[in-house]
Amino acid sequence: MLNKIFIMGRLTRDPELRRTQTGTPVASFSLAVDRDFKDKSTGERATDFIDVVAWRQTAEFVSRYFAKGRMAVVEGRLQIRDWTDKEGGKRRSAEVIADNIYFGDSKRDGDGGGYAPSYSQGGGYSTPAAPRGDSFGGYGDPPADGDQFAELSTDDGNLPF
Repeated sequence: MLNKIFIMGRLTRDPELRRTQTGTPVASFSLAVDRDFKDKSTGERATDFIDVVAWRQTAEFVSRYFAKGRMAVVEGRLQIRDWTDKEGGKRRSAEVIADNIYFGDSKRDGDGGGYAPSYSQGGGYSTPAAPRGDSFGGYGDPPADGDQFAELSTDDGNLPF
């Protein structure tokens, strides 16, 4: 069986960090995710508001580094919950249980510059390496014809896979 979901959108509110009775951190937030197509009559894209729940270190990470309006990429699984409302009616809701959360935008102006860490459930915290000083991703100058790809000058014959 496979239950894997990737969504990218903007947080509609600041993440809410709580703790279970045993002290396990849990954060909840929602993402506004635009649909890939436009409505024929209005010419506008519809937006879905998707609830997300993160646990443990992922919850602490999202509550520390994300806020309303920030773009996030969430990798996780879809979970359907059945529950009873205050009036005793049976309800059902869908939410994404986040495994990994990534920044979907660059660090915003006024946040102090530099690189923000990212968190992966299995990988822990890390800070991405700073790009090299040249403008072509560390591989020298771009070709004179303006092509964005360049031949590597050395090949040791080893394939990376």
